[in-house]
Amino acid sequence: MATPSTPASVPALDRALIEESAKKSALVWVRGPQGPDRPLWHAWHDGAVCLVGDGPGEQPLDGLGLVHGGTATVTARSKDKGGRLVVWPARVVELPPGGEEWRAAVAELAGKRLNAPDAGTIAERWARECRVVRLEPAGALVEGPGAMPDGSRAAAPLPTTATTRGPVPAGLPKLLLRRAGRRGRRSG
Repeated sequence: MATPSTPASVPALDRALIEESAKKSALVWVRGPQGPDRPLWHAWHDGAVCLVGDGPGEQPLDGLGLVHGGTATVTARSKDKGGRLVVWPARVVELPPGGEEWRAAVAELAGKRLNAPDAGTIAERWARECRVVRLEPAGALVEGPGAMPDGSRAAAPLPTTATTRGPVPAGLPKLLLRRAGRRGRRSG
């Protein structure tokens, strides 16, 4: 098995917080050079967050700009409170299909993949159709306990043409009461 490639520039306490939060959370939020943060399911393996995606029926990684040798920012939440716990910089490593690191990461990811239609042959499908990416910690925490920003950092909803239901038409309450009255007379 490959050794973790976490650089020595990540302080030991930060490494421990990153690992614990990633192991205990089913999702991490990943922001690549392009696009907003995106929640992604993952597996923590060998010192990094491992992701699979971009294939039919799998989570989309495209649009984030996750390329081999690039960077990303990973946010993990607290399992207890659900709020942001740590934010850390990551180095992106795309694993070539079939290699030792790829097989080890896929074994870990396959165990976490819920409702896979092809659980017995999932590794073969991922090798043909998907990307497996490692996000390796690449420095000290950007945010963490005792060093969180003051604002909420909630993202504004994306523009959409979807609308909510408009106001109830003025005549509807009378119509509903009239129908309810007829039903009461028929059953009595």
